[in-house]
Amino acid sequence: MTRLRSTLTAALLAIMLLPVFAATAHAQTRQETLRAVSGGGINSLDPTLLNATRESIAFGLNVYDRLVSFATKREGDRLVFDMDHFRGELAESFSVSPDGLTLTFKLRQGATFHDGTPVTVEDVKWSLDRAVLAKSGAAPQLASGSLTKPEQFVIVDDRTLQVKLEKADRLAMGNLATPFARIINSKLARAHATADDPWANEWLKSNDAGGGAYEVERFAPGQQVTLRRYEAWKNGPDGKLPWFKRVIVQVVPEAATRATLLERGDADIAIDLQASDVIAIEQRGKLKVVSNPQTNAFTFLAFNGKRAPWDQVKLRQAVAAALPYDPMFQAALFGRGRKLYGATWTDTPPTASFPQPMPVHTDPARAKALLAEAGIPTGFKTTLIYSVSNAATLEPVATLIKEALAGIGIEVEVRKLADAQVASMATDKSFDMLLDGSAAYLPSTDYFFRIFYQGPTRWNFGGWDQPEIATLTAQARFETDPATYDRLAKRMIALAAEEEPIVLLWQPNLEAVMDPSIDGFTYWYHRQTDYRDLYRR
Repeated sequence: MTRLRSTLTAALLAIMLLPVFAATAHAQTRQETLRAVSGGGINSLDPTLLNATRESIAFGLNVYDRLVSFATKREGDRLVFDMDHFRGELAESFSVSPDGLTLTFKLRQGATFHDGTPVTVEDVKWSLDRAVLAKSGAAPQLASGSLTKPEQFVIVDDRTLQVKLEKADRLAMGNLATPFARIINSKLARAHATADDPWANEWLKSNDAGGGAYEVERFAPGQQVTLRRYEAWKNGPDGKLPWFKRVIVQVVPEAATRATLLERGDADIAIDLQASDVIAIEQRGKLKVVSNPQTNAFTFLAFNGKRAPWDQVKLRQAVAAALPYDPMFQAALFGRGRKLYGATWTDTPPTASFPQPMPVHTDPARAKALLAEAGIPTGFKTTLIYSVSNAATLEPVATLIKEALAGIGIEVEVRKLADAQVASMATDKSFDMLLDGSAAYLPSTDYFFRIFYQGPTRWNFGGWDQPEIATLTAQARFETDPATYDRLAKRMIALAAEEEPIVLLWQPNLEAVMDPSIDGFTYWYHRQTDYRDLYRR
């Protein structure tokens, strides 16, 4: 019955989409139009706003340029981002001083914004000033690379800008490659600023002030976005324009309906289907599946260390030992991902990279013994929360956790809550256990630990307050000697394994399902589709 409803919904959506595609026929053929379907809504054209959805990031990337972008590399038959190398976007060239304190960018000549206005070094300066000063998600992100104040962005001449650092920071250049460092048409934005909104946040939420590869043709928040290729774009690799002349992204909430639209040929690509649908699609063999481990992401179970009894290490260790890891992995992802459990090391991790498989195993007898050592031999009652948007993968996991913990005397009430409520409870630490997932934009070990394992932030999901971690991350952040950095990073990982503020579970695959004619899909750290990469064979 569910599949029948999904098929009917898909048919109705296909009929609804026909006028949109027909309206573009005079401009270019169907061959030159990319049709994407997305489960998440695009609520803002400004990906830096605090309430912007992750799906909004893709539009920030395609509509705006940055000074630089990460390069790409090939891993087997897959294309992925390369965190260690960069290429210019608006910057024709860039360099780092020998002491690492000055980053110099020379702007490309002839680059323009979508309204034809030339891109100036003043636009770059204003945009970066806005990134560190405006109330948005940009400031905390850029601060992770020591980019915190306007005085750091210095105009040298009409084509040159320098970024000044007090200490050499390995993540400074990487932060300038994120969507948070986008370059805005400052004259256009400032014309829509107000005394209450000096950085034009409200206007930029629904208007295009970029100069990227695509410009916004139509934006219906939460429903559809249509982009058209900016024919004067000069900032791509080798100066080439994207292959597709138009990109239409339709929001289709039901995963099964998105799968049906793809199989009917009424859509070209989706990156958020359910694992069960992906497996069935692979078996039928009509569509292409590009599967990428989300190497900078992780699914986890967090314990709220800010409240009793979860402030006890022994209790957290007990629950970690009770979890049925393999059954959870299969129930959530049908095994399509990378396990972050089951490692054999004890005191020292084998590498300094993170996330990596941790030394946790299913051991009910050990779990019961640890529970007794925690002074709770007969167990207690507690709650577990997860969000509605993650229900497809996390609901069966929550059920398995409830059953496993009942076996050691812990009675769990499972609560499936709205995304906003989960976010609020994660921020103010008003939960007991949280089942969720997250990702790091810049996947270096010290960054992971600064963001997810310390401080009074939402992202320190376990509320972990470990003084040694604060010392280690402060040292590693600016460490230039690789051997010393690895030693510090391994100690961080060992502490996390010992005290279990959160239990790492797995890294899900990002499954890009597409028409067989589509090629060039690249896995990016933001886990969204870069339409500039794609082409039709």
